Amino acid sequence: MSHDDLAMVSDIERRSYEFPWSHGVFRDCLLAGYKCITLIRDEQVAGYGVLSVAAGEAHILNLCVDPGCRSLGLGERLLDEMLYRARSALVREIYLEVRPSNEIALLLYRKKGFVQIAERPAYYQSDAGREDAAILVKKLVFDDD
Repeated sequence: MSHDDLAMVSDIERRSYEFPWSHGVFRDCLLAGYKCITLIRDEQVAGYGVLSVAAGEAHILNLCVDPGCRSLGLGERLLDEMLYRARSALVREIYLEVRPSNEIALLLYRKKGFVQIAERPAYYQSDAGREDAAILVKKLVFDDD
């Protein structure tokens, strides 16, 4: 992801979530050195991910596919790229939070070996009040393990 992608990324974010990240949050992630990934399809941003790596752990902060490009396997491609980058940084565990109501995302994460380890009460804002977050982790295996 580059600063030139931020307008398209922010547009996808707004069309995907009730309470989206702002343009400034994405800009700050880039400036902080997070691993910010875009998936390009037909010369347009079709999806993006934000990965934080620190202290031997990684955290998927955001992963989203444009609503018009869903059900094409792009979310899995983005997740695979994030897992690759985490392994490249010699990370042993990768974490994420997800809404329990986001069943499609949960299916993908479970398919890729993530398991739920906890729940964070009232983590997400929603029009109906607050929603819990499922905390998932995946242990990354290396050839020497």
